[in-house]
Amino acid sequence: MTDKSVQIDNYITSHSTIEDPVLVKLYRETYLKVLNPRMVSGSLQGKLLEFISCMIRPEYILEIGTFTGYSAICLAKGLSETGKLITIEINDELIHFPIKYFKEAGVDLKIELLVGNAIDIVPTLPYMFDLIFIDGDKKEYISYYNTVLNKLSNGGFIIADNVLWNGKVVDTVKPSDQETLIIKEFNDMIHNDPRVENIILPVRDGINLIRKI
Repeated sequence: MTDKSVQIDNYITSHSTIEDPVLVKLYRETYLKVLNPRMVSGSLQGKLLEFISCMIRPEYILEIGTFTGYSAICLAKGLSETGKLITIEINDELIHFPIKYFKEAGVDLKIELLVGNAIDIVPTLPYMFDLIFIDGDKKEYISYYNTVLNKLSNGGFIIADNVLWNGKVVDTVKPSDQETLIIKEFNDMIHNDPRVENIILPVRDGINLIRKI
């Protein structure tokens, strides 16, 4: 990051609504206690997720990749009065962490956390979703998309995280770098899929915002 980029990033953060104290605590504890803490959503991305959810007022939200629960809490804030968020985490060693913070944030009754492989679980869910957040295993992004699209309401949105992949998507990629290759293939596939329209937002590590036509 250049000095100017850091200054701009700091300016954006300082001129945006301050982070929920529960999320501040969650973020700090993630960095203290969890492997790969950079996977947690930060204040800027979290507020964007919250705003998108609040604009849509979804009845049902699906999240693939719970991690420590930051993004689920942000998304749950926009649910309709009777709404529900289903979040799926493959690592069963993590689930105590988000459960604690769901309760502390007061959204635990609106969130159902499922443990396992999302590709197996999603087809069994009896819901049509208005909003889907994909932030799981990057090598499975194409499979996730193909699995969830039929579960997305017409006019509904998918938010796919990390689609710029530290800027690697514009580099020449080695055949051994499977994650980058799949992220690039995913972005190309979305761009060329006539069932959807999309825009990539350069927020944090890149968000592909996709609307089902």
